[in-house]
Amino acid sequence: MAGLEIVLLSSLEKVMRYETPKSGGFSGFSMLNNEKKSFQLFISAPFDEAEFYINSDLDCVFPYKVEYLPSRLPLKGDTADDYVLLSDDGCYPELLSPAEKKVTLKNGRALMWFEINPQRELTAGKHTVSVTVSCGGESKNAEVCVSVIACPLDRQKLIYTNWFHTDCLIDYYGVSAFSCEYWRIVENFLKTAVCHGMNCVLTPIFTPPLDTAIGGERTTVQLIGVKKLKHGYEFDFSNLKKWIELSLKCGVEYFELSHLFTQWGARHTPKIIADVHGKSKKIFGWKTWVFSKKYKEFLTALAASLKPFFKELGIEEKIFVHVSDEPNKKQIKTYAYASRLVRSLFGEYKIIDALSDYGFYKKGLITQPIVSNNRIEPFIGKVPELWTYYCTGQDNNYVSNRFFAMPSQRNRVFGYQLYKYNVKGFLHWGYNFYNTRLSKRKIDPYKVTDAGKQFQSGDSFIVYPASDGTALCSLRLKVLFDGFQDLAALQTLERLTDRETALRVLEQGLDNELTFSQYPHSDKWQLETRERINAEIAKRI
Repeated sequence: MAGLEIVLLSSLEKVMRYETPKSGGFSGFSMLNNEKKSFQLFISAPFDEAEFYINSDLDCVFPYKVEYLPSRLPLKGDTADDYVLLSDDGCYPELLSPAEKKVTLKNGRALMWFEINPQRELTAGKHTVSVTVSCGGESKNAEVCVSVIACPLDRQKLIYTNWFHTDCLIDYYGVSAFSCEYWRIVENFLKTAVCHGMNCVLTPIFTPPLDTAIGGERTTVQLIGVKKLKHGYEFDFSNLKKWIELSLKCGVEYFELSHLFTQWGARHTPKIIADVHGKSKKIFGWKTWVFSKKYKEFLTALAASLKPFFKELGIEEKIFVHVSDEPNKKQIKTYAYASRLVRSLFGEYKIIDALSDYGFYKKGLITQPIVSNNRIEPFIGKVPELWTYYCTGQDNNYVSNRFFAMPSQRNRVFGYQLYKYNVKGFLHWGYNFYNTRLSKRKIDPYKVTDAGKQFQSGDSFIVYPASDGTALCSLRLKVLFDGFQDLAALQTLERLTDRETALRVLEQGLDNELTFSQYPHSDKWQLETRERINAEIAKRI
């Protein structure tokens, strides 16, 4: 092996564990004065350790070591398209571990990630971030030119929820629900989510009936206390109030109530625990059929108490209600009944569900469908507010997703697509799902990244649980947030000009229009398009 070598890279390049990248001429970028920006540095040397030093007039540069994690299921080979990255050893660049001055070289190499994360608006003009690496008596230096534009990025308008699984935090850390330690960990994970664009949180008024085997149970995280009386019910909202206050403190704006019926068709009810004659007892669950009169009476009583509670807190316009997740045509009878019931009780709130069959919307069974990005075309122009999602099934036709084995550009281009189609909301089901599929067992997310070889690695979570109860970021989380910033930059340009101008700048030079499945498969195009957007903003301030 030669001596010390360093290669400066953009944030989009994924370097596999035994790969040596070649310099692509990356030297810097422009940025608005309040956004985050990242770059990478590859280090190669015949030693076990290197030191690095950051020198910059910007005091907000944070270093991370990129750690490689395993995948037994990077892709589902029978469906995936060819815009993917496959690793020979099954490991992918994934976890961002905070670094301080020294970095361990594994097999003589390391990949570093540097993020500019302003705590205030940066001074406009040219800045330099210089990184010096020293190893074995040799030093080399890389400089990144940062051009700060005297304009802030517009506030995020996209409503974004990434389902927050508190039961997985309880299980991983071994804490009790609603203990002081529980609330501390929840706050930590919420803060990380909000810092990366999440402004709507799945709120477990009852234990969410999501990804659970029929007859199985997930750890109870029910926020609403229920007491069964001789005639009716009594509700305790103290934990729900604490959840809402904590979420608002962290920067959450919207609250997405957990589903009122089970996933995939609304055939049963969530697990609901109540105080019955002084004893804790499950009063609803898998044994409760959707058409249950007792459950209808329960929901009626709940609505009568819950709606005034939300009004008192002043958040009634920030509430979303779910019926059931991802129903299909075979389940239309049960979903239709459940939907009518929920609308009759909670009709003043926006009712949202992930479903991609246009027939459900056409029949009026859902007011706000959330449509998968590979089946969204029939809904474009027909739904007043377009929402979208992706998950394990969106691995073909080149649609955007966040799997380990997808290029970062395929993750980030989503922001341009959201702008093009004026999408108002985005949902993903896995912020921190640390279980196998159907929650049959718990997993160590550092070792099992594919839900027990059931979901492509990267589908079920995007952060990692640190030993101190904080959330460690993935490389994919940072790249996805860059996409949200691209969306906000286009909205900033639109505010300064008009939507037609912003769209023209976005699609300039393309042979075909930008769609959810059609876009240049190119880091260069992705970065140059953002530079072009920034240049147009700079002209108009």
